[in-house]
Amino acid sequence: MTSPGRSRFVLYLDLIRWDRPAGTLLLLWPTLSALWIAAGGFPGWHLLAVFVVGTFLMRSAGCAANDVADREFDRHVKRTATRPVTSGAVAPREALALGAALALAAFALVLTTNATAVAWSFAALAVTLFYPFSKRFFAMPQAVLGVAFSFGIPMAFAAARGGDARSLPALVGAVPALAWWLLLGNLFWVLAYDTEYAMVDRDDDLRIGIKTSAIMLGRFDVAAVMLFYAAFLVVWGVLGAQLGLGWPYFAGLVAAAGIAAWHYTLIRDRSREGCFRAFRLNHWLGFAVFAGTASAFVSG
Repeated sequence: MTSPGRSRFVLYLDLIRWDRPAGTLLLLWPTLSALWIAAGGFPGWHLLAVFVVGTFLMRSAGCAANDVADREFDRHVKRTATRPVTSGAVAPREALALGAALALAAFALVLTTNATAVAWSFAALAVTLFYPFSKRFFAMPQAVLGVAFSFGIPMAFAAARGGDARSLPALVGAVPALAWWLLLGNLFWVLAYDTEYAMVDRDDDLRIGIKTSAIMLGRFDVAAVMLFYAAFLVVWGVLGAQLGLGWPYFAGLVAAAGIAAWHYTLIRDRSREGCFRAFRLNHWLGFAVFAGTASAFVSG
């Protein structure tokens, strides 16, 4: 029989999606790609550890905050009705305390980098906390999620290149335009895979009144997902060409395009199973881009 302490621990692991690492990987791969680009190659073990562990911690904290914000909606959705906060197994205050502890641990890691990265981390946190509530106001809250899930990109540039800028102009100037273009491109990828995710719950979301990109796009959802994939690959392709990255980088993009084409076969009939599988396996697309990016700097 499981002890009460162990039972609580298991609930916390479920709250932070310990057994579902896909969300962490979706955050991690573009962040690491940006870190390699910002550093001009391997960024060193310190920054690598900061961003790998920090990504896991912030995704976990975001899950806790999101479940508290969405608990009244989640109980009406089959896929989310049994989540710890929604089911009442974990109290909202308890979940928020856990999320705050995880966010503070991530902040402690950022403190080992530089003042620029520390300052930008507050903007990253603000977007993360705002996202759960955007579903009530915006027709495409996935765009807000796209910014939140892409903010590791400017953070990577700040940590690798930012130094100790302290004034507002210096902080803004410490993150180059390249980082924001990479963020924009990555935002399209987030729109693609989170629209697939929203397609899974469309019927439930329509019934309870949540706004999602799948609902807004209607019968054009599949076409839009494929256009989002294409926009991501084109933006990152153009930026890679401007940076003079070699053939491994573009091989990674070609592999990612192949994965996106396969996802079309999964979502074209809009089945819950197919759309959820496409979403869940999207991290391989991100890995292909990262592998190409890292290999480009090795071969170069």
